[in-house]
Amino acid sequence: MAEQHGAPQQAAAGKSHGGLGGGYKDGLDHKLHLFENPAFGGCKMEIVDDDVPSLWAHGFQNRVASARAINGTWVSYEFPGYCGSQFPFELGEYRHWNEWATGQPQLQSVRRIRDQKWHKRGCFLSS
Repeated sequence: MAEQHGAPQQAAAGKSHGGLGGGYKDGLDHKLHLFENPAFGGCKMEIVDDDVPSLWAHGFQNRVASARAINGTWVSYEFPGYCGSQFPFELGEYRHWNEWATGQPQLQSVRRIRDQKWHKRGCFLSS
């Protein structure tokens, strides 16, 4: 007798287990808040619908100790230029850097994960 398995359930904070996506749709602007200290303290950087190859170039140091993914799914990187270890931010709150599986609060670049069929600049015109 075959068993049917449903979609993985999401944690209370909105983070899925077992990969990115779930029922995610990329129709709205992306928004991410990064904080210099745990529990959303210290300096805050808001990123709206943009990729940031260097947080430092925008006046934010390499210390990101907590984050809020307000909308969209993001990938953060350990080094500038989208290099080094990658840490995904799905919809939800990350009160401490150990919630995204890193031993230190070092993030230096972030970019959006976009679904081309939903992204307004990702449309292809047929001729």
